[in-house]
Amino acid sequence: MRAVIQRVSHASVTIGGELKSSIGQGFLVLIGIGETDTEEDIQWLSRKIVGLRVFDDENHVMNKSIADTKGEILVISQFTLWASYKKGNRPSYLRAGSHEVTVPLYERFCTVLGETLGKPVKTGEFGADMQVELLNDGPVTICMDTKNKE
Repeated sequence: MRAVIQRVSHASVTIGGELKSSIGQGFLVLIGIGETDTEEDIQWLSRKIVGLRVFDDENHVMNKSIADTKGEILVISQFTLWASYKKGNRPSYLRAGSHEVTVPLYERFCTVLGETLGKPVKTGEFGADMQVELLNDGPVTICMDTKNKE
């Protein structure tokens, strides 16, 4: 699994002109699910995201997690995180998982992430054409790949 985690002041997702979800302070998580991802990847990534200490403490040091700040999480599926750009200028997405594999893993990831956070996460709609708005706070942006845990 590949994730781009952005610390945000607020974020929202609109589908077909209708607001689907919005959050205040927290994380916007763009998640790409690959063909070889498993439950182990879901568990590891969920723990890492919720434990990530990138929110300011009283001394303005990034020392608090999203759980500490009672922040919210918005999760958006993004298969383009699996883009291969080595040959030519048109990216290939062959390593992104098929819908049959990724839809259940995406839904499971959102559930586990919410359980780890202690409250449900907000979501977009898997496979939809979405418009995502955010105000990146910091800016703080972290990229994670469950195949590169070290």
